[in-house]
Amino acid sequence: MVHAMSVADLPIQIDREKIAEFCRARGIRKMSLFGSVLRDDFDPARSDVDVLAEFEPDALKGVGFRYFGYGEALAAIIGRKVDFCSRLNKYIEAAVRREAIPIYERA
Repeated sequence: MVHAMSVADLPIQIDREKIAEFCRARGIRKMSLFGSVLRDDFDPARSDVDVLAEFEPDALKGVGFRYFGYGEALAAIIGRKVDFCSRLNKYIEAAVRREAIPIYERA
């Protein structure tokens, strides 16, 4: 059973200002956390943090391999390994979007 959680309830610290800077610099309009970080089975010592980024239209044009560095850059901000994605498998997308907690959304 997944219960409603807020950023304050997360088992990790989120620097909202650094996250916002990261997102603005890369054309990310919304960033959410999903997966084990929202559940009781999250292991602070071992679990990675699942991140879903939704980009502005055309934000990924010409990004190329720099995209693969986004997860590492975000991991440095969050302080743990990040599984960074901007697309979800169609079989899990609805469930992920239901449980995901936004940590940044462009105003």
